[in-house]
Amino acid sequence: MGGLAGAAPPLLGWVAVTGEVSAEPLLLVLIIFAWTPPHFWALAIHRKAEYARVEIPMLPVTHGEHYTKLHIVLYTCILLAVSLLPYVIHMSGLLYLLCALALGLRFLRWSWVLYRGTRPHAAIDTFKYSVWYLFLLFIALLADHYLLLMP
Repeated sequence: MGGLAGAAPPLLGWVAVTGEVSAEPLLLVLIIFAWTPPHFWALAIHRKAEYARVEIPMLPVTHGEHYTKLHIVLYTCILLAVSLLPYVIHMSGLLYLLCALALGLRFLRWSWVLYRGTRPHAAIDTFKYSVWYLFLLFIALLADHYLLLMP
């Protein structure tokens, strides 16, 4: 439920402006919903010892780091697929598609580096990239929309 509540603002804003629910805002919710697990679990791995010390049952504490890292990779794959849907339903154009692919593949690379355990700060680096990812993905969506409206 927390992921859905955190993903709801685009839907609420869309409905406030248009007065209707349609596929587009639901897709924005789905993008944020799919983004939340790899974003949050990367931070949870970075702070695993603190969560364990105060007995907060975060995924890396309850199921281990390997399990969590695997699921970060899997959810990042889901996110990559979901992030392409605005192009598929003609909500966006080629600019967005190229940005979504580039950003998503980079996120997948970060999650793979985290999974493989090749960098000591991979968890926090993956978390930091995830913040930039979502910011830049939505900027790309806006840029694509407004560039299409330009004469």
